[in-house]
Amino acid sequence: MIVVNLDVMLARRKMSSGELAAAIGITQANLSVLKTGKAKAIRFSTLDAICKALNCQPGDILEFTPGEQDE
Repeated sequence: MIVVNLDVMLARRKMSSGELAAAIGITQANLSVLKTGKAKAIRFSTLDAICKALNCQPGDILEFTPGEQDE
């Protein structure tokens, strides 16, 4: 299962969800879907923009944990 640790990176960078959404050009609703782990996919361009805005690596945001995926 892939876990999204976006909240952790936002807290480390002292940035709000609204600030990140505005910085990368997506809606807060779409960012919320990603943050809660309900997204089924993420575009590389979106991941790239998030990493640039938060000055981090994809592995800082996405984490693989063994176990069954919730469906």
